[in-house]
Amino acid sequence: MVKGPDFSREMRRGEEGEVEELLRLAFGGDDEARLVQKLRKDRVIAGEMVMALEGSLVGYYALSQFVAPKGWLCLAPVAVHPDVQGRGYGRRMIGMLSAWAQASHNTVVVLGQAGFYARAGFDSERAALLKSPYPIEHTLLAGPGEDAPEAELIYPKAFDGL
Repeated sequence: MVKGPDFSREMRRGEEGEVEELLRLAFGGDDEARLVQKLRKDRVIAGEMVMALEGSLVGYYALSQFVAPKGWLCLAPVAVHPDVQGRGYGRRMIGMLSAWAQASHNTVVVLGQAGFYARAGFDSERAALLKSPYPIEHTLLAGPGEDAPEAELIYPKAFDGL
């Protein structure tokens, strides 16, 4: 029988250190771990999800609240442990998030590799009319509707300087 990771679940208290190590390994530095620390300190994290495999965390993502538009969520960072990258775990994890966004009527925006996030259910065409301090060609949206909303994205302060 093929053994794979558990489904995504909420991060539990006490797993912060393991998440920080996962972020350092996945990104080769401390920037993303510091971002998460700042988001937590500023109390703008709406949720943190992890994926476990054989008792170890192999996937992680954070959702934080945009300053504007109110009610929208920012997906960042997303990490998959280097030892299991390329096995579809990240796409599975983010695909479940995309389905959740649609079903729960939440708008989630991500800045990243357009091809990866599009395969996981995010849409770059729906993000085309957004105004952002980051490149729109790398901005994708998931959530209710099929329209291309016009809005200015104002990220939480923790993103300043990234």
